[in-house]
Amino acid sequence: MVNRFGTTSDMIIQEIDDNGITRLVAIDSKGLYLTTRDRVDKVLADVNRYGVNREEFYQQMQGLGLKPHEVFSANKHLIKSIPVREAAGKAVNPLKASKRGL
Repeated sequence: MVNRFGTTSDMIIQEIDDNGITRLVAIDSKGLYLTTRDRVDKVLADVNRYGVNREEFYQQMQGLGLKPHEVFSANKHLIKSIPVREAAGKAVNPLKASKRGL
């Protein structure tokens, strides 16, 4: 299932220890971000996904000895795309429709 605002378990790459707190590295179409276990697979939006500066997180990852751009490249196959909805019915040409009285 694609969740546009929350974090699902298939988005999780790995766990890291952040000063004694276990955090999860997750991936979406905008890059990597840190979240917590209580935000995974919930129907609510994950504030860790949209409320943080990802560049600061990348610097934090480098401080932990990880290379964020390599981690992203190695795991970008996990990014789920949101399906595009098909148009309901046949497209109508507005010029022809005006002549038909539609």
